[in-house]
Amino acid sequence: MQHTPTPHNAAKQGQIAPFVLLPGDPLRAQYVAEHLLQNARQVTGIRGMLGFTGLYNGKSVSIMGSGMGGPSAGIYSYELFAFYGVEHIVRIGTAGGYHSSLHLGDLVFAMTACTDSNYAYQYQLPGTFCPSADFTLLKKAASFAEEHGYSYQAGSLFSSDMYSEYNALGGEKAWKPWANMGCIAQDMETYALYCNAAYLKKSALSIVMNVADCISGKCLDTKDFTALEPMMKTALSLA
Repeated sequence: MQHTPTPHNAAKQGQIAPFVLLPGDPLRAQYVAEHLLQNARQVTGIRGMLGFTGLYNGKSVSIMGSGMGGPSAGIYSYELFAFYGVEHIVRIGTAGGYHSSLHLGDLVFAMTACTDSNYAYQYQLPGTFCPSADFTLLKKAASFAEEHGYSYQAGSLFSSDMYSEYNALGGEKAWKPWANMGCIAQDMETYALYCNAAYLKKSALSIVMNVADCISGKCLDTKDFTALEPMMKTALSLA
């Protein structure tokens, strides 16, 4: 095992729990630590990527930011899995919805992720790798959502290297083909997280909230993070 702290994580061995929430935004991590955890303390902050460890219903939980995109999420999740003994990572992120049946504020549980990324090239596989979520985590998340009346869908995400609004193809050409193949929504990080979990024999689940409808162009205001609490609480219930 590589010595800790790592190049991207200032936490010492033992300061990170086996169960970690991984939002893209480090300020979202801070919000969860301050509003939903007990006795939370900051354990890392390299490059502004804040990380905290605290208690949720008496269980130790860590949460830290991953930044935007597969490469960034790949670095943080790899170090957590490989060097800090983390067993379970649950991503809590935002996404752009692809279908009219998915409403703003709905949760998406990513069963798998398609991608335009070359992340899995490193494994030198003789084909295309399709990573998947941990079923136990997914099943528990769905049960919690149903018990609390949270609207959700489960299916495939499209994890892109490009923010859809800035894609050179422009408009529907950038996302409609993936929607036609059944992808529910788009994020940027799930594919890399699931690849790392598969490679390192760990478990992961990506829970995202639809905050930007690709069909209507409408967006959910998430600046104060309270709108994201159903996603946060669902993820914490898995600890």
